[in-house]
Amino acid sequence: MVNVRNYLKKREQHDAKTQRINYREKIRSHKFTIFYRSILILLLVVSVAAALIIQWKNKIYVDSVVVSSVETTMSQNGKTVPFEGYILTYSKDGASCIDAKGGAVWNETFEMQNPLIDICQNVVAIGDYNGRNIYVMNTESLLGQIVTNKPIRNFCVASNGVVAVVLDDSDVTLICLYDTQGEELVRFRTTMKESGYPFKVAISPNGKLVCVSYLFVDSGELKSSVAFYNFGAVGQNNTDNYVSGYDYLDVVVGYTHFLDDKTMFAVSDDRIMFFGGAQKPTSVAESFLNEDVQQIFYGKEYVGLVFLSKDSSSRYRLDVYNKSGQLSRSIDFDLEYSDIVFHEDQIIIYNEAECRIYNMNGVEKYAGYFEKAVSVLMPASSSYKYILVTADSIDTIELK
Repeated sequence: MVNVRNYLKKREQHDAKTQRINYREKIRSHKFTIFYRSILILLLVVSVAAALIIQWKNKIYVDSVVVSSVETTMSQNGKTVPFEGYILTYSKDGASCIDAKGGAVWNETFEMQNPLIDICQNVVAIGDYNGRNIYVMNTESLLGQIVTNKPIRNFCVASNGVVAVVLDDSDVTLICLYDTQGEELVRFRTTMKESGYPFKVAISPNGKLVCVSYLFVDSGELKSSVAFYNFGAVGQNNTDNYVSGYDYLDVVVGYTHFLDDKTMFAVSDDRIMFFGGAQKPTSVAESFLNEDVQQIFYGKEYVGLVFLSKDSSSRYRLDVYNKSGQLSRSIDFDLEYSDIVFHEDQIIIYNEAECRIYNMNGVEKYAGYFEKAVSVLMPASSSYKYILVTADSIDTIELK
């Protein structure tokens, strides 16, 4: 005979246990629902953000508007160049620096027959070819003056103000490093017989590495040598601080430049070479060129070589290389350019009357004309805003 009371008690206990299990399952199911919803919402947000970024990167601008303008008078006798967000003008009689609002920062007078400049970040060196004076300034003031006892043939400046100078001394050519106060830090002699003529010199931004392109004749054959010198602790144990170098037969390496403290590129009449290393640079990439290079441009991350275009509808072709030495993009264009600027993911090609702006995918973002003749175009702090320097004003434009 069944005990009804025990049966009902067991039934009650079973029902309570079942309810607890069902409750736990509901909580678990609810948590999974919230989790999956969160994942779906996150994926949706990421997808929308990615779509907006792609749309923004490929957005085509059709107009530009002047958002601000400052009246100023630019020297007509000098040359004006961008200077780390400032505007530098130099001539045989001196140099001056103004900010983007037209405010004077500094003005330096001198007399030079053939002034040359080299800029590294916010430091500029201005020297007289075949003269004996080099002035070193930054975006705030004059840092110092270098006076040499031999004619200046070539020079370059580091971001700390150290200047590497090639000096002519009849049968011997000197390569010297000076600080901003004109004190000689390093001097070494080169001769045509031993190493060749130092055709071009470059210095890393931190002033530790110096690259010299030598030109010499060996057994009746023309050769170029790209030599690296380390003036930091690593190079002290090497003769003349020489740490590495490469020879090239029957070419002239006419251009060398450091993109940063451990990346350098060089261009000869038949190839472009990339070197890497903060202590002992080595060759990392090399591309042969079958056409004559018209001009060379560079930014922080890219190097651009301009060639005559093979496309009948365009005058020029710009080949863009990244810091690893890989060809990233080729762009054909028909604009008679005065300058080409690399800024972030933009390639800006312009002259005094018009400009073209491309992204690194080769998409033409903007093509338009200026209202006034422009001598310098500089990217502003905001995306797709630019500072235009004209003869009587400094204008800021925004693309629409």
